[in-house]
Amino acid sequence: MSQPKIKIVVAITGASGSIYAKVLLDKLAKHKEQLEAVGVVMSDNAKEVWKHELKQNDFDKYPFTFYSKTDFSAPFASGSAKYTVMIVVPCSMGTMARIASGISNDLITRAADVVLKERRKLILVMRDTPLSLIHINNMKTITEAGGIICPASPSFYSNPTNFEELAATVVDRVLDLAGIEQKTYRWGEK
Repeated sequence: MSQPKIKIVVAITGASGSIYAKVLLDKLAKHKEQLEAVGVVMSDNAKEVWKHELKQNDFDKYPFTFYSKTDFSAPFASGSAKYTVMIVVPCSMGTMARIASGISNDLITRAADVVLKERRKLILVMRDTPLSLIHINNMKTITEAGGIICPASPSFYSNPTNFEELAATVVDRVLDLAGIEQKTYRWGEK
């Protein structure tokens, strides 16, 4: 019996760390056979940070459906569309605070609210450091509501040789959490 295909929302905010979003989109494109749909929404700041950090603006060249941050008619703005996973990468502290407070003032926060209320999988890839007590309390609130906080803390035991490989050490964990089958470095396996 084959595993059902996954419907994923990818939200990209204006936090530093566009490399994580790029590597995630690259890897999702390679695993299309496991995906029913991928909807992408980027904040305006995310587009600017992507251009600055990655020195290109090819974010809309991926084979996914892109939505405006104000498009509340996007399918994942409602639980009836049955998107099962939402990944916010990188997730700004402001976006996390709005999600933790239940403020649905754009498509990113509305989709996160929907995923949490439907008891589906919300994965926030935090990149900021250091953390204030407000950040930690917001992480606690989201965790208690069923969300997963997955800090963008790369590992080094696979001996990554460039920025994309280093970012992949985080993204591969995110893909595991999302239920995507993949071949990747695993500690203690050959």
